This record gives sequence, C-alpha cells and structure tokens, in this order.
Amino acid sequence: MPVNILFAARADQWRIYEAPLTKALSEQGIDATLSTDLAPEDVDYIIYAPDSAVQDFTPYTRAKAVLNLWAGVENIVGNSTLRIPLARMVDHGLTQGMVEWVTGHVLRHHLGMDRHILGQDGQWRADAPPLASDRRVTVLGLGALGEACARMLVRLGFPVTGWSRRPKDIPGVSCLSGDAGLQAALKAADILVLLLPLTDETGNLLNADALALLPEGAVIVNPGRGPLIDDDALITALDRGHVAHATLDVFRVEPLPADHPFWAHPQVTVTPHIASETRPETAAQVIADNVRHGEAGEPFLHLVDRESGY
Repeated sequence: MPVNILFAARADQWRIYEAPLTKALSEQGIDATLSTDLAPEDVDYIIYAPDSAVQDFTPYTRAKAVLNLWAGVENIVGNSTLRIPLARMVDHGLTQGMVEWVTGHVLRHHLGMDRHILGQDGQWRADAPPLASDRRVTVLGLGALGEACARMLVRLGFPVTGWSRRPKDIPGVSCLSGDAGLQAALKAADILVLLLPLTDETGNLLNADALALLPEGAVIVNPGRGPLIDDDALITALDRGHVAHATLDVFRVEPLPADHPFWAHPQVTVTPHIASETRPETAAQVIADNVRHGEAGEPFLHLVDRESGY
C-alpha cells in the first residue's frame, strides 16, 4: 500500500520539489503517493512550509510526522493543533551554503576588504591586517549550522568562542553556556556571528546592554534571525562607533522595507536573506530518509524539542 505524502507549501515550491522528492523517495525504496491534494484522513506524512495554507492539523488523524522544509520552526512550533512529531530541516546543502556565506563575510571584515574595494581614491594604504590568530570570533548558537561555521573558522586559525543554551563540546571551540557564559562570549567577540534560533528567550537578545559588552569596534554578522537584534539599539551603537559594521541577512520584516534606515546606513551591509537556502535535491534526500525511518519504526531524525522551541 503506498505511503501518502502531502506536500503542503506554495505552488511555486511544488514545481521545484516534485521531481527531487519523487526521485529521493524512489531511491529509498518507498512506494509513495506524493500530492498537494490528499484527503486529510489518508495522509501519512506532511512535507511542510510554515507559509502553507495548512494551519490546522486536527484533520490529519493518520499522519505520523510533519517534515519541515525550513531550518527555522518558530512559525509552526507553537501551533496548538500540531500534536505529532515535527522534524526541522537539517540539510548538508543548506549547511554548506551557510558555512560559505559566514566564512566569506568574516574574512571580508577580518581582512578589511571593503577599505580597498570601496576606497579606490588614489591613496596608497599599505596597512596589513592581523593574522586570523589575532582576531577573536564568537558564534552565538551551536546547532548544526553554528557548529559547522565554528569548525570552519577554527580551521582558518581564528580563536573561536561559541555560546549555546545547553553546554556543548566542540574541538577547538571555547564553548560557553548560561547567562554568565553569554556575557563572556560577547566580550570576546571582535566579530560576532548570530546563528541562534528565534525563541521567547532569544528575541532582542542583542539589545543595548548586550551590545555594550562587545569590544569597541566589533563587527556583527547576522544570518540567523532578524528579531535577535534590537534594531534601534544597533543603529545607536553604529552611530556611536562602538560597533564598526553590521552585515545583516535577516530582518524583522522581509523584504526589508525600502525606507528602513539599514539601507542608507554607511556601516550596514544588507543582503536579501541569501546566506543559505534549502537545496531541493539535498533536502529531498533528508525528507525521504525521514519517511524511511518512520516506515521502519525507527526514531525520526532532527526532531524539534517543543519546550525549547527548536
């Protein structure tokens, strides 16, 4: 009997994902009916994007799991009608993309590349940057993405401090946790990378008090979640010169409104939520593998902890 899988996302996503999902399920030996239109009572799995029209999971009485297409789950984890397992997307393509984006922008700020790229004014400035070993990087958030980025930065020779809600142990990374650990992590951040999930505890985490703990002239790189930062406090810190630059890929409202002060601020770089995208081919493999786990009675991969929110 075929496994019935509902694809609950926008129509443009269905056009992108249908072929990779069909291929990945077949490669896992799963006889599946994959559709955007199935009777709720017949659905075994829901492949889901939080901007889907499906918001009430009550009718899906047979469903075994919701398999999220996105890494972020803040827009679904609090849904009171969702009482079955929820798995977030942990995709090696997404992880590789994030590592490349973070590494590129950390190196950009470490090497002072903007000064030469944007400063073609006839002045010969021969000041060389310090070595990576002399530039401290802090990564807030040591989940799959944060850990991968931290490991790469260690390989490049940066002294890396990581902070997470729960204690972690990552070779080469000074891992901290708790409130005291957060303060120490911020104080050690010549370059601060934000890769935390958005929860009740992390919203506005980088407020005026937290920004004040950063070393003078620190740089912020945020490919995590826009609401991690208090926008007004950041602009104030930039105007004062306490924060030298902020490279931001995520925002409270997206697309970022054309009149938002970030666009015009000379110490802000805006990138349009491109740090990392879920790749259909690799994401489809992750989803198919999770369906295989479910059909074999094995534990699902990448399950969300409802209490922590990620």
